[in-house]
Amino acid sequence: MEIKSERVTVPVNGANMPAFLARPSSGGPYPGVVVWMEIFGVNSHIRDVTERVAREGYVAVAPTFFHRTAPDLDEGYDDKGRNAGIAQMQKLHADQMIADARAAVAYLRGRPDTTDKIGVMGFCIGGHMTYLTAAETDVAAAASFYGGGIAAPQGPGGQPAPIHRTNKIRGKVLAVFGGKDAMIPASQVDAIRAALREHSVDGEVVVYDAADHGFFCDQRATYHEASAKDAWERVKKLFAAELR
Repeated sequence: MEIKSERVTVPVNGANMPAFLARPSSGGPYPGVVVWMEIFGVNSHIRDVTERVAREGYVAVAPTFFHRTAPDLDEGYDDKGRNAGIAQMQKLHADQMIADARAAVAYLRGRPDTTDKIGVMGFCIGGHMTYLTAAETDVAAAASFYGGGIAAPQGPGGQPAPIHRTNKIRGKVLAVFGGKDAMIPASQVDAIRAALREHSVDGEVVVYDAADHGFFCDQRATYHEASAKDAWERVKKLFAAELR
């Protein structure tokens, strides 16, 4: 499918959140999908994912939820990028993240080329943001990739971690993790699976035993092609079933 991409801004409580938008070049309206970035910002990988989503027939937007402190962050997968991203991540506050999530959903829904069905996906801290978005908005589908801190003792800014909001989720959830990921303990993955079951959320937790953190990103040393391909197929099936 032919697509177009552009830079846009998403209004959030009187401020502007920069974002990268990709959409089919003709036809529509189409369902919308929010793509949440990693700590490295809306970099080339996140823009590529956003365009991949658009080619499947969605209006996809990747907002910069570091917009309050580093709106232009665009880093690579090296020590410099990691240090810059961690510094920004430590400044996050769950209440502000929720405001950004609600603003992104409202932005997509308010476009003339979208339907009212919205999905969300994200990676690492963006996977955390995806679970939070599923709990605090009415998205119909959420795909969280190696979401760190979902089941941590507390969330950003000392607020409740996303797992404690599981009872509010109404859409379908796909949460994928790498079995070799030392950043996310297996106990936290088990806790997420148990929370979804406890609150009767339509959800699936998938662990790729051979994969590490960041396995979906082909710019990382931890890229694992087989796991990435399977996860992408699962995302496509999820969105096709829940957003069409």
